[in-house]
Amino acid sequence: MACGNIACTYAALILHDDGIPITAEKISTLVKSANVTVEAYWPSLFAKLAEKRNLDDLILNAGSGGCAAPAAVSAPAGGAGSAAPTAAAVEEKKEEPKEESDDDMGFSLFD
Repeated sequence: MACGNIACTYAALILHDDGIPITAEKISTLVKSANVTVEAYWPSLFAKLAEKRNLDDLILNAGSGGCAAPAAVSAPAGGAGSAAPTAAAVEEKKEEPKEESDDDMGFSLFD
């Protein structure tokens, strides 16, 4: 089924949240109690993932597109002792476009 990985994800998160060791048997038990049918390999895949990776790190980095390379910041040419600028200092403020009103176009909705 298409929702096998989602059901196992939720089961692993439930077990992790309760501080229960994540095993294939416990994932299968939770999935079956939710009346969801999953392929036999999903629970064992998630249990192996939980053994090898820290789930707290996976949860905290869920939206961080893990494939992107870190941006390189080059040091300034003059002065070897000066620190590299932080990302906040380098970031420029973007101007928001001015919203056009009906008056600017020469007509109004209620004319």
